[in-house]
Amino acid sequence: MNEFELIEKLTRSLPTNKSVVTGSGDDCAVLDLGLPDKLLLFKTDAIVEGIHFKSDAPPEKIGHKALARCLSDIASMAGTPTAALITIALPKTFDVGLIERIYAGISTLARKYDVAIAGGETTTNPERILISVSMIGLAPRGKVALRSGAEAGDAIFVTGELGGSLASRHLEFEPRVAEGRWLAEHFAVHAMIDVSDGLAGDLRHILKASRVGAELLTTAIPITRTARLASRAESSAKPPLLAALTDGEDFELLFTVAAKNAVPLIDAWKIQFPKLKLSCIGKITAGEGITLRDKTGARPFTAHGYQHFA
Repeated sequence: MNEFELIEKLTRSLPTNKSVVTGSGDDCAVLDLGLPDKLLLFKTDAIVEGIHFKSDAPPEKIGHKALARCLSDIASMAGTPTAALITIALPKTFDVGLIERIYAGISTLARKYDVAIAGGETTTNPERILISVSMIGLAPRGKVALRSGAEAGDAIFVTGELGGSLASRHLEFEPRVAEGRWLAEHFAVHAMIDVSDGLAGDLRHILKASRVGAELLTTAIPITRTARLASRAESSAKPPLLAALTDGEDFELLFTVAAKNAVPLIDAWKIQFPKLKLSCIGKITAGEGITLRDKTGARPFTAHGYQHFA
């Protein structure tokens, strides 16, 4: 049983109440607490030593990643982050200075995005560090970007470049908070998600929630220089395209808009975010699954991104 099968099994009959607009199955829970013109976004995420970061990683970057993952999910819902709680679980023997440096990384990023660290919890965990972050944010009513709104004919876009993130970028990525909010303010975003488990894996979440398929143009997928160089240097490395589709930990925004808005979006993006690439990589189809198209034709793509327990 993989991560997503387990989540589906565990969440099938969870209790809910009238405040829940969107529960499990999207990047954040969406709650209606009666705030005028606003909905509340609620998110939790965790990183574990040996899985999400190595023991010799710079502590400030560990803290950065712990908070940035939640910020990225708020961004993918077109929200504004507000406050967070930090739970840290430590071995019985730990380096106080190292933990202080982790919190320094958390604090630096929190100040940048005006996020209050409102408290948290400390506990023990055998052998390795675990950091869990719970975050709330706000989004305008009618502007929350979900996974479930993609429509056949939509253009598919992704920000930045993909692949090779584990070389170092996964510890210092910039969450696309301003970009997500700008997109929802200026264009009708049909569906959006952040790329944490790989382009193919996260696109499948949109396709499943929206009950559609997708066709991707292989030449349009933006691939990092890191992924290209790794393929040349190591025979065992993934081909660059496969790395971009399945590596994960990119934390870019993946979203769809109506095809008629594609060119206006590209033009406006170049003015608003001239230093960040935006790529139209394909279209939503009425079928199922993902198809890759290149100069030789189209073929189904069945590989997924990263999955816990796989």
